[in-house]
Amino acid sequence: MAYETLLTDLESGVMTVTLNRPEKLNAFTAQMLNDLTDLFDRVDADDEIRAVVVTGAGRGFCAGADLSSGGGTFDSEAEGRFSKDGKRIAPRDGGGLLTLRIYECKKPVIAAVNGAAVGVGVTQTLPMDIRLASEKARFGFVFARRGLAPEAASSWFLPRVVGISKAMEWVATGRVFGAEEALAAGLVSEVLAPDALVPRAQELAAEIAANTSAVSVALSRQMLWKMLGAQHPMEAHRVDSQVIDYMGSRADAREGVESFLEKRSPDFSMKVSKDMPDFFPWWEEPEYEG
Repeated sequence: MAYETLLTDLESGVMTVTLNRPEKLNAFTAQMLNDLTDLFDRVDADDEIRAVVVTGAGRGFCAGADLSSGGGTFDSEAEGRFSKDGKRIAPRDGGGLLTLRIYECKKPVIAAVNGAAVGVGVTQTLPMDIRLASEKARFGFVFARRGLAPEAASSWFLPRVVGISKAMEWVATGRVFGAEEALAAGLVSEVLAPDALVPRAQELAAEIAANTSAVSVALSRQMLWKMLGAQHPMEAHRVDSQVIDYMGSRADAREGVESFLEKRSPDFSMKVSKDMPDFFPWWEEPEYEG
């Protein structure tokens, strides 16, 4: 996969994606949004890819939006987007388009935050499933200090990751904080030496690729994420029942049990591209209304 703002490497089922604008601390641009969106489309379509690791080139992970255009960087009105009948078209937040795409991904995503992750640099990691940090990583939900407000659907994701009190503290102050504070609050699950960060992320991804059913992981990922908004555990029970009924009679469940009893590594055959159940997706995707 060749991209203008990304580097990609696929090995043993693990796709390592590197944000690649090191001279700008991998600042987020429209091109990076397009590249990442296309990448996740390809990830979902490629059965060879079992898990994704996202990191940054150089000393930054992603320093937020590229501000090189100055004070008008976020001024959508100045862009003059209008429909044919002269009405202004309500713009959509680019960071949100990305996080919604990651949220719908069928493969697990691991963030390996190697340096500064500020603004959209950190909010894009929130729908990723596991976040690891280098000792040199720094985080900041700096929107209020830029005269903005949280984006990338982070007002939904962040409180679910760290709780409302810590989320509000970080958003209201807009301060930048280190990896240990991120670890204490649950924003990241491990803090590692810089040279150990990506190998550890790849190790976790490789464990997924080597030992689990791709269809089981795809279903499990969506079950856990979608149930964050459920009103009652009965909603989970309904989906659980369908999934267990479906998978229980399929090849991967037989292989999982037989390989366990025979004390050998499993050889799962089901593919995300063709073996997802007919009832997937079981949710209705909300329409965007500007």
